[in-house]
Amino acid sequence: MTGKFEPKTPVTLAPPKDDIISLEELAKANGADGEKCYVAIKGIVYDVTGNKAYQPGGSYNVFAGKDASHALAKTSTKPEDAKPEWKHLDDKEKSTLNDWVTFFSKRYNVVGKVEGATNFDDEA
Repeated sequence: MTGKFEPKTPVTLAPPKDDIISLEELAKANGADGEKCYVAIKGIVYDVTGNKAYQPGGSYNVFAGKDASHALAKTSTKPEDAKPEWKHLDDKEKSTLNDWVTFFSKRYNVVGKVEGATNFDDEA
């Protein structure tokens, strides 16, 4: 389905970076005090700073500063679900997660990869 996840307003994205971002750096990028706000999916870190939903008090702040792959796959905003593991999920949940990857990749700059991440998408 072409255009399924296209943003309503066109977004110009910078070329993806492959900087290594430590878990400590990622955790600090939670939008607090006007700082950067990052969300990782499958080990890839997206800069969501400009979206108020990910900022403190926002409906998706639970994902800020974390690899939220598991929660996104399950469409959950429970803090305990905001974790990187996703390979054990069923096909429907993996499909949902892939939809989120597409959604994020069309809207947010990739700023790096999570240091030591083992949850990259290695499935063809």
